[in-house]
Amino acid sequence: MNIQPRSDSPTDTSSDTASTANSNAMIDQIDLQILDLINQRRAAVQHLCGDGRSRLVGRIAEASARIDGVLNAIPTADDPAADHAITNASKAALLRHVSSICLQSVHQLQAIYLGPQHSYSHLAAIKYFGDATTLTPVASIPAVFDAVAREDALCGIVPIENSTDGRVVDTLGMFVRADMQICGEVLLPIHHSLLSTTPRDQITEVHSKPQALSQCRGWLAKQLPNARLVEISSTAAAAKLASEQKGVAAVASLAAGREYELDVIATSIEDNANNVTRFAVLGAERPAPTGNDKTAILFQVSHEPGALACAMTIFKEQNLNLTWIESFPAPETTNEYMFFIELTGHRDTTEVQVAIEQLQLLAQRLTILGSYPIASVSYTHLTLPTTPYV
Repeated sequence: MNIQPRSDSPTDTSSDTASTANSNAMIDQIDLQILDLINQRRAAVQHLCGDGRSRLVGRIAEASARIDGVLNAIPTADDPAADHAITNASKAALLRHVSSICLQSVHQLQAIYLGPQHSYSHLAAIKYFGDATTLTPVASIPAVFDAVAREDALCGIVPIENSTDGRVVDTLGMFVRADMQICGEVLLPIHHSLLSTTPRDQITEVHSKPQALSQCRGWLAKQLPNARLVEISSTAAAAKLASEQKGVAAVASLAAGREYELDVIATSIEDNANNVTRFAVLGAERPAPTGNDKTAILFQVSHEPGALACAMTIFKEQNLNLTWIESFPAPETTNEYMFFIELTGHRDTTEVQVAIEQLQLLAQRLTILGSYPIASVSYTHLTLPTTPYV
């Protein structure tokens, strides 16, 4: 029997081909429009920045905050399914990438970070500066301080505090020994992954930096009770080693896993789901007040009863909130301590100025490390600054 095709069943793909061609042409046209808008944005950035480099780091922070504000200003769609194909996090990443490209095309920015590449410090540097900035790794926290002091780069980035492990001793110690300013901060959520080329039941060693192993100790004890934990210089170095040796797994970021083509054995293995590391941005720039700032101060008072209490009373009297206080031994002394504090407010405001003047009368040593905008973990719940952004 000769069965003829139904009249409504297409016998060729000419209509589909034409539709595909039209769609491709539309996409090409949209891409050209996007590129044209980026060029317009770049021209606006060049006009805004001019030839000066005095506020480049501040402009990076302002750009990030304004991008967050732009996203927060987008009305929520009534349809829950509408506009969810591209998440706000992806939109923020896209806009920050464009912002980084535009600024880098105007001023060739370079920043130093605690390496190696694909470490969490590297991820924090990308979050703050954007991936178009020239980011150069160095081997240690003192090396970051030294490079910025030599003006090898505009600024540097170092870890200063973790929500699980507390202060980063090497960083605070460098502030005691070096003349260095803080001009910004970054909050990076830390989500560790177990990475390897070996199946879980054949893993005999888990390598990572001490802090990462500490932050995952409970999970590792439960899931890999027989594996030996081995401390190594960085999470990225652990990932590289896991790619070379059978039976070895690394606790590191997914970015490191992608770089070294490792299998993801498990994700988010940190014991604290809200594990966040705070990074300080080092540089000579002095950010202007934004209305949402903090000030870092390093000081030493006499080793006698009530001296520290008197110092703390100064901030209470000025209605200043201390958000962080750390003590550590003063170098080349016995039973003497330095205090590292952060408080809400900018050094240029009256309340902070009065507090600093009063503290100077008590302190044997006092250094204002800097005032800078308070960072946020994500794009949400930020106010939209009035200053222009790049």
